Amino acid sequence: MSSTILSTTPESEIVTSRILSFPQKLVFKAWSNPEHLKNWWGPKGFTNTFHVFDFREGGKWTFTMHGPEQGNYENDVEFIKIDEPNLIAWKRYSKPLFQILTTFEAISEKETKVVFKMLFETVEECQKLKPYVVDKNEENFDKLEVELGKMIS
Repeated sequence: MSSTILSTTPESEIVTSRILSFPQKLVFKAWSNPEHLKNWWGPKGFTNTFHVFDFREGGKWTFTMHGPEQGNYENDVEFIKIDEPNLIAWKRYSKPLFQILTTFEAISEKETKVVFKMLFETVEECQKLKPYVVDKNEENFDKLEVELGKMIS
């Protein structure tokens, strides 16, 4: 199992970023603590069942995403790089195949810039998914903001 983060070009990655009005450590916790992550991960209407969440480099994350209408989507992931509270990267072993590289940059004590990159081995793979995931990634961030609001109150 390779733990190398893919080198990509802009044509073979999908990037979503957002500045969140929450401290970096809290935002990182929402991504690294399964009790919070399961509440917001996935597009609008999706819920999750986590089977394994071993948050360490080389650790596994297996979960089922439940679609709002129908369908269960199995996900098999390995964490390949963790640099708390700055970076989390993982590799998918279930299709579609890609890596995720997420960075957390403290802009101020109460603001964090999150950059979420989906990295693909080929431009074709990337372009196939791009029409579907850009809006879904924004929905994911909307749900993250709701969860962060709950975590702070």
